[in-house]
Amino acid sequence: MTPSAARLTTAALAMAVAVPACRPASSTTPAAAAPAPAAAAQQSEQAAIEKARADSARYPYTAADVHFMSSMIGHHAQAIHMARWAPSHGASSSVQILAERIINEQGDEIRTMQQWLRDRRQPVPDATTMGMKMSMGGVEHVMLMPGMLTDAQLAELDAARGVQFDRLFLTYMIQHHRGAVSMVKELFSTQGAGQDETVFKFASDVNVDQTTEIARMERMLAAMPPA
Repeated sequence: MTPSAARLTTAALAMAVAVPACRPASSTTPAAAAPAPAAAAQQSEQAAIEKARADSARYPYTAADVHFMSSMIGHHAQAIHMARWAPSHGASSSVQILAERIINEQGDEIRTMQQWLRDRRQPVPDATTMGMKMSMGGVEHVMLMPGMLTDAQLAELDAARGVQFDRLFLTYMIQHHRGAVSMVKELFSTQGAGQDETVFKFASDVNVDQTTEIARMERMLAAMPPA
């Protein structure tokens, strides 16, 4: 073999040995195990808390914000309680549609408020207590928020049927909505309150939506025959 041929053969052998070493790892290498459902849920909850902290660092929430979100849960709970009577109390179709809208919208808003409180490690009221629980002298009381119906008014509404129920429902829900609007105004008039992004958007939506709904209910009430 000539020297040139020997050099070519040696180079070819060297390349044949080197190529396998450069190949990528086999595709059969086991993939990293997916996180367990419990771990994934914990990571999701932690991510929500971290986001809440980041939001609050930019827009600090106040005691007034916590009070507003907490008390509005009980306020919404009573509106939903009233609205659920519409089908069983002979309400008209228009009042039943209004009641269903209140149930859906305010139910979603309660979940938003509960999540906001939960993410900030604040006490979270349940979705059924109509009012805000307060402890005075070691005794727990439920305090009514502005516009909320008294026990006597609730009993009057519960006893009504048909057209009488429609009239009372609209009258009392207007009262109820006006109370919610006044709570928003109180929040925004409190120094430093309403700056948190979620609180600001939610309170603004309550103000617009319930003011619009008040006008709608006033028209419905005006269109009804005299008592």
